[in-house]
Amino acid sequence: MEESNTKVKNFRLPRGTRVKNKTPAPVQITAEQILREAWERQESEPKAPKQKIMDLEELADYRLRKRKSFEDQIKRQRSQLNNWLKYAAWEESQREFERVRSIFERAIDIDYRNPVVWIKYAEFEMKYKFVNHSRNVWDRAIILLPRCDQLWYKYTYMEEILGNFSAARQLFERWMEWQPDFHCWRSYIRFEIRHAEIVRAREIYARLVSCHNSVKGWLSWAKFEEKNGDYEIARQVFQRAFDTFVDFPPNIDKLFIAFAKLEQKAKEFERARAIYKFALDNVPKNQAKELFAMWISFEKQYGEKAGIEEVILSKRRFQYEEELKLNNLNYDIWFDYIWLEESSGDIGRIREIYERAVANVPPSKEKRHWRRYIYLWISYSIFEELTANNIERAKEILETCLKTIPHQSFSFAKVWVHLAHLEIRKQDVQRARQVFGNALGKAKSLKIYDAYIDLEQKLGNIDKCRKLFENALEYCASTCATWIKYAKLERELNEIERARAIYNLSIEQPALDMPELVWKEFIDFEISQAEYDNTRKLYRKLLERSKHVKIWLSFAQFESSLKKNQPKKRLTEEQITQINKQIEEKARSIYREAYEALKGPDLKEERLMLIENWKFFEDEIGDRTQIENVKSLIPRRIKKRRQIETEDPDDEAIFEEYYDYIFADENTAAPNLKLLEIAHAWKRLKSSQN
Repeated sequence: MEESNTKVKNFRLPRGTRVKNKTPAPVQITAEQILREAWERQESEPKAPKQKIMDLEELADYRLRKRKSFEDQIKRQRSQLNNWLKYAAWEESQREFERVRSIFERAIDIDYRNPVVWIKYAEFEMKYKFVNHSRNVWDRAIILLPRCDQLWYKYTYMEEILGNFSAARQLFERWMEWQPDFHCWRSYIRFEIRHAEIVRAREIYARLVSCHNSVKGWLSWAKFEEKNGDYEIARQVFQRAFDTFVDFPPNIDKLFIAFAKLEQKAKEFERARAIYKFALDNVPKNQAKELFAMWISFEKQYGEKAGIEEVILSKRRFQYEEELKLNNLNYDIWFDYIWLEESSGDIGRIREIYERAVANVPPSKEKRHWRRYIYLWISYSIFEELTANNIERAKEILETCLKTIPHQSFSFAKVWVHLAHLEIRKQDVQRARQVFGNALGKAKSLKIYDAYIDLEQKLGNIDKCRKLFENALEYCASTCATWIKYAKLERELNEIERARAIYNLSIEQPALDMPELVWKEFIDFEISQAEYDNTRKLYRKLLERSKHVKIWLSFAQFESSLKKNQPKKRLTEEQITQINKQIEEKARSIYREAYEALKGPDLKEERLMLIENWKFFEDEIGDRTQIENVKSLIPRRIKKRRQIETEDPDDEAIFEEYYDYIFADENTAAPNLKLLEIAHAWKRLKSSQN
């Protein structure tokens, strides 16, 4: 024993190897080189062998298998348009044109409101020069979907390409009867211009401005006449436009500018000057900025006074300085002053105004008094980055702004986010992460978390995104948007169980700002995963918390929608009918349960809404017995009077009329209802005698 103890004491672990030469190696290997070598050396995946069809029997077998797979896919996802289009494209590749038409017709029966089906159908007919077939398809499409402009565009284009100009013109006329938007009229006008029908184009312009009395329409007409060299007609168009507008609509300044430019081209400078003066005297000042600039430019070119722009600028500078002397904390005036200097383009003077503006720190410690002041800093940094091209100075400005803000009282997430985005534009991602970390350390905010998560998600750091979401939920677990974004992230990663767990955690929270959003997202998620039992459990759980009528209606509509979502297996007609009846009975039982739950004197409106939806459900099924049962539940509406309570009891009593509903299963109002029925009968008797 003693020998063994001595052996243990004498035993020592070997020393770790020490690196004597710590200088860097002459050849450095980067992570990029390692990844590139791994990519270059990876083996290619084995490819499936090519199949060669040698005889007609193999071809028929191949076609049978492909058609069966397409039909099975359509049975599983009947409303998925892409499956129909792939099926039609494959049949087209086999030159089975009648089958292609049959597939498109079946797709149209499923969803005729989708213009993509019609367009693909017609383009197929046009591709193989089946002109009459394509015309038939286009005619059906524009009759069913007259408000879909794309169908009209393609139909008229086809007729124009075929040289059938009269048919194209008739199509345009049919289209214009629906009074489409401005661009559709312009398409008709361009068609007439391409075929040198100037008079027709002028007539269409007159119809356009009568349909859409807008500045854009009048401008387009006037430019058309100006392009044709008819200055007199263009002048008449402008005059008609000004006579039409009673008030000054938005963008009226553009109409005046175009009119003045027309007179300049016609060398009528006095007329142009008169137009500018009239516009500046009558157009509202908030719409006359561009007009004022164009008038100054005109005077510079054709006026007699030199330096008119500098005079105007100095006059406005004086006005702003006088206003700032009265109140230097009016940041709106500082913004106007800065914009004035930016229009002059003097960078040194703009910087001077910015520095003077940000030196006026708000004396109050309330956040609402700091908002406009912070926008001054942000505008200053944007100016330095974009206009002065000095990104380092822009960074210093934002850092100085952050030092100015009292973070103990409040902070501004937009400044932190702006600084982090600036670092990203400098291609310094690590520094951007540090900015977000400092922001979360000094002033936590959901906006900062959202921006940080967005950055990490774009970089592909999913684990970091999860940690940030967890921290954000620890900071504020009552925000539904954060729970929903977290669950959507997991859904995008196909982590279904994680997403379900997040939704379960969210609905268990004691306080949420908008819990209905979380419940709706959770229910939609389970429906998308075809977990119908889970969906029913969710509805039951939600009904334990609230008996609102919309929850019952949503539950019933979900049950009735399962007829469309049932997997299409090889079932007999009897089996399909039996399944549909079971689904209908489930939905009907929910309506009955909801009707019993909503019985109460204060829930009459909700019960009426439920009965109306129930009746619509039974009307779709078409069972007359059930329809009559639901109709018997519809209440009678009667007019009543009630006294309005006033603050002063000595005031004269005021009554108001309101409508009340008497349900068939309510016995409390039976005496009054009987008296009312007798009164109605007496009234009918008197009317018949008269």
